[in-house]
Amino acid sequence: MPNIEAKQKIVQELRQKISDSSFLILADFRGLKVSEATELRAELRKAGVEYRVVKNTLTTLAVREAGLSELEPYLKGPTAIAFGLNDPVAPAKLLTEFAKTNKNLNIKVGVVEGKVIDLDGIKALAELPSREVLLGKVAGAFQAPIASWVNVLQAPIRSLVHVLDSIRQQKQETA
Repeated sequence: MPNIEAKQKIVQELRQKISDSSFLILADFRGLKVSEATELRAELRKAGVEYRVVKNTLTTLAVREAGLSELEPYLKGPTAIAFGLNDPVAPAKLLTEFAKTNKNLNIKVGVVEGKVIDLDGIKALAELPSREVLLGKVAGAFQAPIASWVNVLQAPIRSLVHVLDSIRQQKQETA
């Protein structure tokens, strides 16, 4: 009986992680060496992503409870789940790059903000700039009009300084 309770606890914990995550990616890790899996886990951990392997039967129960039964067809064979709360771009990049160099990792499907996306969607997500780069671009876009406005306001003052400097040079030349 304790085994059933332990499994129920795993399902509840997994459902909670699925519900709380802003993104998750399912991958088939069949044939991945322990050293490769360890390397992948370390890279994902640096990006704030949790990588777990859970039995498909338990994962199926959790996704049903989380309202993501569309994931059930992808829960065949060994399945690892990468969960994250923050930027979905970084882990998508990490996993797609890792899958390119390690043919034993096959990305199955992903979920971003409750929407299921296929492999092409994950690859498109991986091609986006990171959250920090996008925030920098937005900040630059906000700053550009302000900088232009400051230049417009300074133009008359610069013109006045140039006129005064020209007058000073003329007086020095005549003196």
